[in-house]
Amino acid sequence: MREESYSETSDMLVPFLLGAATGAALALLYAPQSGRETREILREGFARGAERTREMKDRVMEKGREVLDQASDYAERGRERIGAAIDAGREAFREEKAALTGAMPGRS
Repeated sequence: MREESYSETSDMLVPFLLGAATGAALALLYAPQSGRETREILREGFARGAERTREMKDRVMEKGREVLDQASDYAERGRERIGAAIDAGREAFREEKAALTGAMPGRS
């Protein structure tokens, strides 16, 4: 499950980064404004890209927490079921032992 989450994240991040780099390169090549204006446009674009990256990181972190919580809940339910099965097995053993010792002559 961990590898799937990583794969989904990288599947989203790689196209985003490639798009940002392509956009920046095209802006430099075809910019009709002055160098100062072009730098400002690029600065704003990178700031937007950085904000999107932070938002994506926050979404990924939240999803990771949700998955961790679900896994923890699942493990706890499993522990409870195993504990109940062990208790049932012990009780069945006690009952069978009592039935066998009660059926044996000379035992009380």
